[in-house]
Amino acid sequence: MPNCTRVIEFDAAHRVMEHESKCRNLHGHRYKIELTVAGELDSLGRVIDFGVMKSVFGGWVDQNLDHGCILFDADEDVAKLCEENGWRFFLMDSNPTAENLAELLFEKAKELLPDLTVVRLRLYETPNCWSEVSF
Repeated sequence: MPNCTRVIEFDAAHRVMEHESKCRNLHGHRYKIELTVAGELDSLGRVIDFGVMKSVFGGWVDQNLDHGCILFDADEDVAKLCEENGWRFFLMDSNPTAENLAELLFEKAKELLPDLTVVRLRLYETPNCWSEVSF
């Protein structure tokens, strides 16, 4: 089955609660997502228009994660700080590690693009470090 990949990038802060090192501090990343989907070709010979991937999936990322804080919902102090200052934040039911965030994004892509098979989602936390979830 043919597939195609779209890259989506965003900036966000996070912290990993109870991390044994400096990642327990609030810090930021330039995240990069590689989203690969598969499906039957349309009459133009495409799995999906790349612009649709950007507007649908990338739009969700932009609305929920870009230029915000991604937090574990148990991180009440930082969530309260964000709320008091009117800062954007997104709560997860687990620590916002690259692995957990990649899994969340993989599931969100499946929800937002139901007519396609989400084959792979690779999330780069840094240029040298990534996590990947695949079908």
